[in-house]
Amino acid sequence: MKIVFLLFLSLFIFADDKVLLHIDFKNIANCSDATKILKNKGFEFQLDKEDFHFYIQDEKLYVETDKEAAVLFGKILHDGKELKNPSYAKIEWGVERFPQGSDWEKGNNRLPIGLIMVFGMDKLSSGLPLLAPRAPTFLCPFISKKESTSKQYLGKLYKKGGRYYCVSNKGNGELVETIFDIEKKYQDAFKKQVPALTAFAFQSNTKDTKGGAKAFIKSLTIYSKDREKNIKEEEK
Repeated sequence: MKIVFLLFLSLFIFADDKVLLHIDFKNIANCSDATKILKNKGFEFQLDKEDFHFYIQDEKLYVETDKEAAVLFGKILHDGKELKNPSYAKIEWGVERFPQGSDWEKGNNRLPIGLIMVFGMDKLSSGLPLLAPRAPTFLCPFISKKESTSKQYLGKLYKKGGRYYCVSNKGNGELVETIFDIEKKYQDAFKKQVPALTAFAFQSNTKDTKGGAKAFIKSLTIYSKDREKNIKEEEK
């Protein structure tokens, strides 16, 4: 009965909302190297791609490393591809192995998997202008072993424009379904309406930790709420 109720609730929540972006790995056979598949889906890679193993198993993309390294892989959404009025994201993902020594409270801001969502085109300082480029505002939900799921975190850089949120502490390969309220988080952080989403990237970072990390992504969907309908409902 509980499962039926949750399914009904999920259908009710998403029924009138518009899908702006959807990525999954359904109907893709297991493979030991998924980099070509990701490139065919339009993903680009940055940082230490060669230190990570990307593979598909049971319709999930796995990202794994046994080294101290960092990687970003995602898409730039410019030239008319921007996602207008992004309201929330639904992410299905999980972690099988956390990096040992990650501790955001002590400044070691490492993570097995996170999703950076970049908004607008106006760039802010990184805090180290000679070493890191300016960047637009961004939000980053992530999974971590010990960080608080009710706290907003700042990184070492991009303190003016970047906000991080631990959304789960679950590990052992458990599937985590994250509903991340883009609109509310952005307005709370930056006190203005959400600009168009102009880029996104998954990231993994195990630098200054031990044991590497292993995580997976099943799907990502970004929605826009039917704002006109919601306004009319509120006016009744």
